[in-house]
Amino acid sequence: MKHYTIGVDLGGTNIAAGLVDENNHVVASVSCRTNLPRPQQEIEAAIAGLCRDLCKQNDIDLNSQIDWVGIGTPGSVDPESGIVEFNANFGYHNWPLRMRIEELLGCKVYIENDANAAAYGEYIAGGARGAKHAVVITLGTGIGSGIIINGKIFAGYNSAGAELGHMVIVKDGRPCMCGRHGCWEKYASSRALTEDTCAAMREHPDNMMWKLVDGDISKVNARTAYDAMRAGDELATEIVNRFVSYIGCGIANVINIFQPEILCIGGGISREGETLLAPVRAYVDREEYARDNARRTKIVAAQLFNDAGIVGAACLGKQNA
Repeated sequence: MKHYTIGVDLGGTNIAAGLVDENNHVVASVSCRTNLPRPQQEIEAAIAGLCRDLCKQNDIDLNSQIDWVGIGTPGSVDPESGIVEFNANFGYHNWPLRMRIEELLGCKVYIENDANAAAYGEYIAGGARGAKHAVVITLGTGIGSGIIINGKIFAGYNSAGAELGHMVIVKDGRPCMCGRHGCWEKYASSRALTEDTCAAMREHPDNMMWKLVDGDISKVNARTAYDAMRAGDELATEIVNRFVSYIGCGIANVINIFQPEILCIGGGISREGETLLAPVRAYVDREEYARDNARRTKIVAAQLFNDAGIVGAACLGKQNA
């Protein structure tokens, strides 16, 4: 009888659940809308329902063939107690998520912060595979991050660590929702690139980027400046170069602190591949403290993309093996 695990990626917009085999491959998945705001009991029922649907659709017996269910959730998570201490996006405090899902499904459940789970997925089966020490950075609406030390997720003594996006890189800089000013994610996230592109376009109403979005600034995204740069636009090139310098500044800081074997960059913008990575590496080559060492951190792109959270959550039980 073949055994599987289930990984659940709990997001503010969608909840996704995937059936993961012994080779860490997602063999099937289902999803539904999160539909916030709503009571936590409804979210619990949705998670349990997706897990049951996943098993039913794939002729899998939940009780005998599923070794465990892992859940990656936003917020401050205590994996040992199974409690989500605070989830700002959902508005939940001291949510006993693990206990509730174990009650609903009757199987072992593990929970972890969603960014940590995604990092663990890349470590297990993606761009950071094979490293003993790794850091995974996800450039999205903010900057998600996860730290793997000796094959284990590192989150600090209070499980609230690895918030690398809230490292300040510009003293007294842009205000951040965390309460600080000048956080890395306010300059180097995909949202930051989009906002900086829009600001530059407003200052230059004749720039070619307006044509790329058919004159509709609401269509601007993180690719707009890159597309215009490839077409030879000087303003877009300035925007991208500044964006790369912000990414490089933060990454050099992270490498100086942790010196991981691999630093993996994810998020939609990572699909730019070497167009993004090559100048980031060049920046780090100039700024990294250990730049003359024979052994240096390898900077690579993520491989799992949307599956990272599912794979990482599904593999959480391996940390306790």
